[in-house]
Amino acid sequence: MNQMTPPPKIEIIPSSAPFSDAQRSWLNGFFAGLLTDGGPTALSPEQGASMLQGPAGDGDDGEAPWHDQTMPIADRMKLAEGRPLRRRMMAAMAQQDCGQCGYNCHDYSDAIASKAEPRLNLCVPGGKETARMLKALHEELEKAPAASSGPAAAAPATAAPVVTAEPGRSRDNPVAATFLSRRLLNKAGSEKETWHIDFDLSGAGLDYVVGDSFGIFARNDLGHVDQIIALLGASHTTKVRGKTLREVLTDEVSLSPAPDSLFELISYITGGAQREKARALAQGEDPDGDAATLDVMAALQKFSGVRPHPEAFVEALEPLQPRLYSISSSHNATPGKLSLTVDCVRYVIGKRKRLGLASTFLAERIKPGDELKVYVQKAHGFALPQDPKVPIIMIGPGTGIAPFRAFLLDRKATGAPGKNWLFFGHQRSASDFFYADELNAMKTSGLLTRLSLAWSRDGDKKFYVQDRMRELGREVWTWLADGANIYICGDAKRMAKDVERALVDIVAQFGARSTDEAVLFVADLKKKGRFQQDVY
Repeated sequence: MNQMTPPPKIEIIPSSAPFSDAQRSWLNGFFAGLLTDGGPTALSPEQGASMLQGPAGDGDDGEAPWHDQTMPIADRMKLAEGRPLRRRMMAAMAQQDCGQCGYNCHDYSDAIASKAEPRLNLCVPGGKETARMLKALHEELEKAPAASSGPAAAAPATAAPVVTAEPGRSRDNPVAATFLSRRLLNKAGSEKETWHIDFDLSGAGLDYVVGDSFGIFARNDLGHVDQIIALLGASHTTKVRGKTLREVLTDEVSLSPAPDSLFELISYITGGAQREKARALAQGEDPDGDAATLDVMAALQKFSGVRPHPEAFVEALEPLQPRLYSISSSHNATPGKLSLTVDCVRYVIGKRKRLGLASTFLAERIKPGDELKVYVQKAHGFALPQDPKVPIIMIGPGTGIAPFRAFLLDRKATGAPGKNWLFFGHQRSASDFFYADELNAMKTSGLLTRLSLAWSRDGDKKFYVQDRMRELGREVWTWLADGANIYICGDAKRMAKDVERALVDIVAQFGARSTDEAVLFVADLKKKGRFQQDVY
């Protein structure tokens, strides 16, 4: 086993600082990473605290300590206090750099603050709470235009959308692709519904690299649309925006969740207690304890006596956003073809079934041969190593397997000699072992060096991929010591956090480090691009 010299333990953020243990460890790791790149040999806690405040002007271009998708928005905004307006806008975002907005978080916040981007509702993962915070910060910008243009708050005037003129490379310039087929990945007895989806890109002129994501513009369910039209007391042929009301509601606007602007509209056309309730909802309050469950249809039902004019109603809704999925195929292996691995979302609130927009669109509403609008979203820091000899460890339970299937297919197609280790898990081995035949064949051929599985419902005690990692911790450390890159794909708030915690424990135990030193080690892996995440 190769020995790796532990980094020095550096305490920059004092224990008295107003951060949680996890935040303080992260910040210590971040500043320690700066020091390893030719920075000062030592910083006092006072210097570290000063760095946290940022410069007096707007030279605040360093990495954001709040750029952590597991951190609640209130905590992110607390960390961003005193920073320039554009940095507080970034803190308001969902922190995933997923690209659904057409930017990364840094560039989106810069574009809003410089007034190059008027849309405040593009952060799909952030949802309502991000949109509300951005609106409040934007009002601050509008109220103090002189101050906002000064050195303490101005964003670079050159901030612009990350959009290219090339078709199919941005949400603002999609192309048409053909839906080919779907097949169910679960077997009998599964509690899940997961589909392998194939598209034909040959007519779209698109290619991609593994690690990229695929954006699709789904259409709302027609039955759902017609129910909303009935609640409005309108005809589906009513003209809105030069189209029929049914066409606009199907193709152009989001029907979930109900935006604040819809409640504002309702408050204008009703009175009394209903008006006050609508106003409260528009301001982010929850007078009846049901705000989180109110999609557009539920909002109309809640205010059943109110029937907005169809044109005003449409204007009050948010635009229909594209959905991004990790690509689970390799262009090098199957040029002209692209695959996704999609969990179908269905749930019940009250007595009404709710449907995931894009997942049910792909699972049942689109037919083979149909075309849909799509684009390829280039990955931000999630890709195979440039050196094909570098070993990789991939942790992807459930649909998190998608990019790693792509990685393996790509390494096979290109003849990459690096070792490959996959951790995969789900509920039950008999019904939820996605791509089992493919993966077992890869293991037999030697392409997949190790395949480690974890099934949470097969035993008396739940067992997850992070548990399997700890069980094989000595081998994981050996791979890391040999220069392996490590990747995570899946849920940001639970799985990814638990996996990272397991990784820190493994580094501490088998790398002979303290917990603080292990945190710094993992932070350094991230800084060097050896620890990458595709989380949502």
